[in-house]
Amino acid sequence: MSAPTPAALPLSGVRVVDLTRVMTGPYCTLMLADLGADVIKVELPGRGDDTRAWGPPFLDGESVYFMSVNRNKRSIALDLKHPEGQTALWRLIESSDVLVENFSPGTLTRLGFGPEAVRARNPKIIFATISGFGQFGPDFNRVAYDLIVQGMSGMMSITGHNDGPPTRFGVPIADIGAGMFAAYGIAAALYRRATTGEGCVVDTSMLGGQVAMLTYQAGGFLATGVAPTRIGNAHPMIVPYDTFACKDGFVNIAVGNDAMFERFCDAIDCPEVKAVPHFKTNAQRVQNKAEVYLAIQPALDRLTRDEIVSRLDTASVPCGPIQGIDDVLTDPQVAAQHLLHEIDHPVAGKITVSGAPYHFDNEPVEARIAPPVLGQQTREILAELGYTPAEIDAVLASGGAQSAGE
Repeated sequence: MSAPTPAALPLSGVRVVDLTRVMTGPYCTLMLADLGADVIKVELPGRGDDTRAWGPPFLDGESVYFMSVNRNKRSIALDLKHPEGQTALWRLIESSDVLVENFSPGTLTRLGFGPEAVRARNPKIIFATISGFGQFGPDFNRVAYDLIVQGMSGMMSITGHNDGPPTRFGVPIADIGAGMFAAYGIAAALYRRATTGEGCVVDTSMLGGQVAMLTYQAGGFLATGVAPTRIGNAHPMIVPYDTFACKDGFVNIAVGNDAMFERFCDAIDCPEVKAVPHFKTNAQRVQNKAEVYLAIQPALDRLTRDEIVSRLDTASVPCGPIQGIDDVLTDPQVAAQHLLHEIDHPVAGKITVSGAPYHFDNEPVEARIAPPVLGQQTREILAELGYTPAEIDAVLASGGAQSAGE
């Protein structure tokens, strides 16, 4: 397969000022960058994104965490409190289509780069802000990290087993969710601007993203007044849908409708179970969940994981093994979908990064640019903004900007 050229990607020609750090903002701009936008990551000289220091693991001093969400971006190091750094940022804003920030509410306004000031200079810009709890309300000014919002959003109250403590997701789902919603909002705003010519402010929060993701869990409470609780890997509205023990380990099985339940029973050699009157419909199985589990477990105990997966695949019943990260990243399906990319990094050498989960006209989206070192493209970007070589030297000498290796 050959990847689409940058010019063929959907967001080709869109320039993004990336004033974000850590995960939620960088995940948003990662999505935009993967889709072809020219994302210019503005970082603090001498320090950069907080995650540059997060580890181990490091590869030749470069944080693996940072590199996981900053491919396809360019880095410019500007001091936003320095006059020369501010001037350079204004030039960048005036030539850009999107600005994304995830400072604490009000911080960017105090620096002189709030939405009103930015849109006065560039009325067509999409100004996207991502925060923990939104820009208003009683909690708007609370400091937020993923763990805090997962807890406050209710997500941790429904994650884990009922005999254990509240549990966070294995990835920062509050960060990632807000980043994805922000990217979606930005894409929609760009589409609207193509018709109206007008920019806008897109406001997304981590809390809002998590509440949106509660979906049927929120719906159940709103309909019944009963708050859902932790039920492990089971589904509150589908049975059987869970992780089940088998002869040599565990397997995930998801039986989504009544016809599928009949095929499931036949496949594991317990046709008598499908004949039980109060197992006929999913609603009945949900009401009699414990009894269903007792009925099917002996059959599963006699079969290995691979036998169950083979039989259920043949019967078109969703199932699968529980793989480790090492298994997934060497899985032939992952390779076939082109989900990992090798790219040359200026410090760490050849690295492998996870790729975008998109294909356009059956072609994958590539990692075109390695995650940048701090200020790697400072000189390049300043030149694009109209600075002469002498002016670039002066800005760097003043401390308003920093270039990698200087």
